[in-house]
Amino acid sequence: MDAGKATISGVFNGSRLLEIPFYQRAYVWGEEQWERFLGDMEFVTASKRPYFLGSIILKQESSGYTWSEVSEVRTVIDGQQRLTTMVIFFKALCAKIDANRLFERDFVLETGEVALRHGKYDRQDFEKVVNATGSEPVEGSSAIIGAYNYFLKNIDPEKVDRNTIKSNVQFVCIDLTEGEDEQQIFDTINSLGVRLTTAELLKNYFFNRENEQAFKDSWEDVFEPTAEKKSFWDQEVVTGRIKRTLIDLFFDAFLQIMVQDKARCVTAEDKLYYSRTSNLFQSYKDFISRYCDGGKDEVLNAMNAYAAVFESTFDPTCCDRNVPPAPSTERMNVLIFGLKNSTLIPYVLYVRKSVETPDEQAKVFATLESYIVRRMLVRATTKNYNRLFTSLILNEVKDAEALRKALEANDEATTYMPGDAEVRSAFEESCLYNLQSKGVLYLLESAIRPGMSSTALLGFNQYTLEHMMPKKWRNKWGALDEEAATRRDRKLLTLGNLAIITHSLNASIRDADWTTKKQGKGYKDGLALCAAGLATMAGALEKESWGEDDIADRAEWLANKALEVWR
Repeated sequence: MDAGKATISGVFNGSRLLEIPFYQRAYVWGEEQWERFLGDMEFVTASKRPYFLGSIILKQESSGYTWSEVSEVRTVIDGQQRLTTMVIFFKALCAKIDANRLFERDFVLETGEVALRHGKYDRQDFEKVVNATGSEPVEGSSAIIGAYNYFLKNIDPEKVDRNTIKSNVQFVCIDLTEGEDEQQIFDTINSLGVRLTTAELLKNYFFNRENEQAFKDSWEDVFEPTAEKKSFWDQEVVTGRIKRTLIDLFFDAFLQIMVQDKARCVTAEDKLYYSRTSNLFQSYKDFISRYCDGGKDEVLNAMNAYAAVFESTFDPTCCDRNVPPAPSTERMNVLIFGLKNSTLIPYVLYVRKSVETPDEQAKVFATLESYIVRRMLVRATTKNYNRLFTSLILNEVKDAEALRKALEANDEATTYMPGDAEVRSAFEESCLYNLQSKGVLYLLESAIRPGMSSTALLGFNQYTLEHMMPKKWRNKWGALDEEAATRRDRKLLTLGNLAIITHSLNASIRDADWTTKKQGKGYKDGLALCAAGLATMAGALEKESWGEDDIADRAEWLANKALEVWR
């Protein structure tokens, strides 16, 4: 067995055929993985730094070719998804820039065959892709063809550079001889012990026997003084596609604040590199080496104060408790942890540390909440939130008026502030994800409910989303022609038809007619009990019927309330 670092050119060396065995599963990556892959390649191009794309396992086989044609054949034991995607990506890139000769130079053997040969499941479609001419989409429904057409549509040649990617993308390549047991090695690699967390790596990096007191002052007393405190920092939350601990989120946010300090003169390329959460440990080492003259004390000295502010600000369990009607850290926690906006964390931490008066902090949080909810309502992308919020730190935006001006002056399509007309339209027409709809209604409910209400508001996590007119309306709500049915199907997904209730209605009445669904049947409670007392349901449960006009009326009413809350 031989293991080592390899670039793309090292894996596809011009005379080696990589063969995916017939028994391996088909190509299964989808749009989520393609989007991430494309983002990684844009990052490599912009940062011009080495980027690790994982390990691959290859096994030597006798070639069956003459030496002049193919010098070696390797069976792909592990890594077919990444290798396949890499070849498809380069094929699409070369098609986009009308340079298929470059693709052939990198990935086609002297025999005329592409250096990656697929197994029985995908061979036909893979060959259709790699042999395509021109820059038109390829017809077909397989994941292989889907990947090619996705890259063909979404690659921006200004953001991806072929040579930069080739020289910086790296694999760990494990090369097995013919006699070695690939299954044993594969199983061993995939069943190794638990990886060290970022926090553990940083602890080992910062401290040694010579600075035990620093360890006690800057780490043990901060993150591990009691089991309860350690439990807080070890909480796991879902951010994007992965689970991360709070201590990991803290170190990420703390680094983003440090690198935005103008006095340090961190380059744009390095800021981009430091923004990647997958590089967090390496980013700290690199930042300290380049911008702190190798001294760790500067970082450690600033860390304690920020950790204390983080602990007093961020708490995922806020989603299990009722939140106040006024702008607050509790409402920020629902936005961040309940509605999955973790990119807010660095700027919120910066505001809590830098803005002295609670009143001004609340005003900043009001503007932030309005911004996030408005964009959520119009289904705007969150893709560039990280860049936006770190720019606010860079420009030392510490008060609500400065934040409002910064957001209003930002006219980029990916980060602009939606206006009132768009918000109104969104309540009437937008079909949000269930989590987003629940979040909008919950935060609106908490803001408009009477202070002397006899019913208590529960935590965000205690509510579920209910369609007042059910998705399966056809059995109990009357027949419509095809065009009208299509309009109804869309209308019932909009906010005017949605309610937050404390538990899901029994399936037997969820799809019932309006009277039964509202009043319940026998021991099965209906909306009148499950949603009674909610301010966002004002008047709806008194209606004797429920249809598209009622949905539109309630949407208008909700929009008016929303525009009062999220100015």
